[in-house]
Amino acid sequence: MHDVRTVRNPSLLRLAAASLAGTAIEFYDFYVYGTAAALVLGPLFFPTVSPMAGTLAAFGTFAVGFVARPLGSALFGHIGDRRGRRPVLVASLLLTGTATVAVGCVPTYDTIGVAAPVLLLVLRFLQGLGLGGEWGGAVLLATEHAPPGRRVLWSSFPQIGPPLGFLLANSVVLGLSATLSDAQFASWGWRVPFWGAGVLAAAGLWLRSSLAESPRFLEIDDHARVPLAEVVRGHWRLVLLTAGALAVGYAVFYTVTTWSLAYATERLGVSRPVMLTCVMATVVVTGALTPLPALLGDRYGRRPLCLAGCAGVVLWTFPMVALLATGEPLLMFLGFLGAMLALLMMFAVIAAYLPELYEPRLRCTGAAVGYNLGGVLGGALTPIVATALAEHGGRVPWGVGAYLTAMGLLSLGCFALLPETRPAVAAAPKATPSTG
Repeated sequence: MHDVRTVRNPSLLRLAAASLAGTAIEFYDFYVYGTAAALVLGPLFFPTVSPMAGTLAAFGTFAVGFVARPLGSALFGHIGDRRGRRPVLVASLLLTGTATVAVGCVPTYDTIGVAAPVLLLVLRFLQGLGLGGEWGGAVLLATEHAPPGRRVLWSSFPQIGPPLGFLLANSVVLGLSATLSDAQFASWGWRVPFWGAGVLAAAGLWLRSSLAESPRFLEIDDHARVPLAEVVRGHWRLVLLTAGALAVGYAVFYTVTTWSLAYATERLGVSRPVMLTCVMATVVVTGALTPLPALLGDRYGRRPLCLAGCAGVVLWTFPMVALLATGEPLLMFLGFLGAMLALLMMFAVIAAYLPELYEPRLRCTGAAVGYNLGGVLGGALTPIVATALAEHGGRVPWGVGAYLTAMGLLSLGCFALLPETRPAVAAAPKATPSTG
């Protein structure tokens, strides 16, 4: 068993740093595609349709990555529950990095015709497959090494990885946008961020090569033969509830970071660098603040923070879209920031919360499948739905606000049906999910 002294163990610090770096690299791979889909992939890979239809088609290939993520979580979850959390981190990073580099090498429609979007679709699927395994392995290594009283804090380090990955991806795109002409960026500049993924993946593999296996996994003596089958058979309701609970977080994040780029540049005439700067500033602030709600989650419980975050989204979505429609950088930033801070209340604690809902022998599969199904519900279709709603509205996309509000209410209801898992306040063992 682990006590509070484990927190001071330098190996835990190294593990947290490696988990953070790994999730940052993998989410860099995933986000750079979303940014490219919003800015350039439509005309390059779907030039035979209208600009709006091209954007929707590009967002369709974006959505395929989310569809693949639950499949990846089932595949890598099986490995994580049967063979250990550490192998998952290496294999998922290798797959995602290779697919991302390959995206940067795909010829456009003008060169190879319909084969171009088909290849894009396949590689995006492989990206999602790898990322589906990343999250579960990373957060479980952090959570299962940490003592019960600090699980949320230590598991929040991998959660800082996605904002860092987004910041890195968009910093590269912003730098290229500022130094290249539109023609140069459309010709070859958009490929550079994808090629850079190869260097990052190599660095991530080196960092993860020396990680120790989770001590909690090593204690398990009755590994599930087919973890996914046991999860579906015995915990299907829990999987559906966690997927619905997380849907609003994905919806908000990809509304802010992906759809808003296309909407503001195409409909409002805001320049690409201005929009990227607004979004990046928002992500920097929320990423830096991640440990604060994590500390609250350790002290007051996971569920109250999640309920508060959902309520915040419901209250702020209409002000956010109104501020976005102004096209003013400061007002857009404030709108994005309010929504992302509400999101942060949930995602700072969820890396500890989801694994605690499952017994250790199934949690790599159960937690990852629920997490990534939430991505399908909230992330895959959000840019497509938001684009369609905004197209048929006025200057202020109120339909997008209504959509996000509905997602917030869905997630609020799902969190209300989930139990608390913080050890100090959990109910009797008979009614409480495993907190080991």
